[in-house]
Amino acid sequence: MPENARRIVDLSHPIRAGLVTYPGLPAPEITSHLTREASRGKYAPGTEFAMDIVTMIGNTGTYLDSPFHRYADGPDLAGLDLATLVGLRAEVFHLDGAGDAANRGIDVEALAGRDVRGAAVLLHTGWDRLFGTPEYGVGSPFLTEAATRRLIDGGAVLVGIDALNIDDTESGGERPAHSLLLGAGVHVVEHLTRLEDLPERGARFTAAPPAFEGFGTFPVRAFAEIGADPFDVD
Repeated sequence: MPENARRIVDLSHPIRAGLVTYPGLPAPEITSHLTREASRGKYAPGTEFAMDIVTMIGNTGTYLDSPFHRYADGPDLAGLDLATLVGLRAEVFHLDGAGDAANRGIDVEALAGRDVRGAAVLLHTGWDRLFGTPEYGVGSPFLTEAATRRLIDGGAVLVGIDALNIDDTESGGERPAHSLLLGAGVHVVEHLTRLEDLPERGARFTAAPPAFEGFGTFPVRAFAEIGADPFDVD
C-alpha cells in the first residue's frame, strides 16, 4: 500500500452471542428465523439464505448515546444529524496512567492546549485491554465534571472513551458527564478500542448508529480514517 494511502482503523468491539459488555446488563442472544437448511425448500435449487434474530440491549459492544438516552425530550437515534457523526476531525488524547487507582479521573489538565471545536474527542486510556473480563467493570477511568465542562465550552461535537463508562460508575449513581454532554447535544461513544493506533491529530472519526425512533443508545461501527485526501488534517 502506498505510504500516503488512506488507512481505516476499526475502533469497535465485535458483537457475538453471550458477549458481556457492561456487567449486570443482558448479553445478546442470536437465534435463527430461517436456517439455510430450511430455506432450501423455499428457493430454487442451489439458492439458500439465513435470516437471524438478535435480542440485544442497546448498550452492547461499542455504542453511541444520543440525548434521548438521558433526556425524554432529547433527540433519539433517528433525530441525529449525520454531519455530527461522520468524518469528524479527531482529537485523540493518549492518557498515560489513566486507570491507575489513584488516577482514574480524567481532569482538565489532561485536556489542556488542544483545539476541540467541531471535533470528536477520543480518550485513550488503554482500559479496553480488559474488555470482556470481570476486571473491566471495576476501577475504570472516567471523565470528571470539570473536564466535561471544558470540552463543552471548547465546542466538542462528540466524546468517546475506550473504557466502561464516560462517568464514574462507582460514585453512587451520579452521572455528570452524561448529563452535561447529552444535555448540550454532544454525543457519547463508549467501549472504543485500538485508540493507540491513532495519531493525536490527522484522523477522521465516524460512528453512526441505525436511525431508530424512540431509542437512545445502540451499537456503532466506529472507525477512523487516516491518510490520503480529503481526510488529511493540517
